[in-house]
Amino acid sequence: MHSNPRVAAICGSLNDDSKTRVGLESALDAASAAGATTDLIDLRDYELLPYGLEGRDASDATGLRRRVREADAVLLGTPVYHGSFSGAMKNALDYCERADFEGTAVASLAVAGGSFPGSTLEHLREVALTLDAWPLPHEVAVPNSGATVGADAVRDDDVERRVRELGEELTRYAGVECYPEAVAPAAGPTSVD
Repeated sequence: MHSNPRVAAICGSLNDDSKTRVGLESALDAASAAGATTDLIDLRDYELLPYGLEGRDASDATGLRRRVREADAVLLGTPVYHGSFSGAMKNALDYCERADFEGTAVASLAVAGGSFPGSTLEHLREVALTLDAWPLPHEVAVPNSGATVGADAVRDDDVERRVRELGEELTRYAGVECYPEAVAPAAGPTSVD
């Protein structure tokens, strides 16, 4: 949609050796190769008090919201904790407003140590819809991450292909809210038979 879209990824893992972060970096690498400017929003770099203790602008929330708002597409990446997304991701999204995500293409990446993390992706999709974002149908679940993701790369070729496609799709659909206007035919004469 845009000639140089901004694709941001929010890493919902606070672990230094995060497999979620490895997956997000792969997706952002593919987005960059597809022509996007990329931004990894690593929640380890933010001081975000539990939402509700202070106002919406508490701690580093303003900076977080600014980076989300500047993105044309956002990838939500999270480890799977008890069948859902991380508390760090939940807290960060609680600080965001609809205006920060409105009309933004959003995709999800869920990384599980065990079996297929389907419910996590459903939960993130519901949050994206509530924030007036445009959730893409393409999302990636990474099961058995101990075997499929290494310290600095996705080891499983099929998972790596899907993660890279996710980055490419986010680049392609960045600015999706402008789609009808972007492809509408120019007004001109019409013929009547």
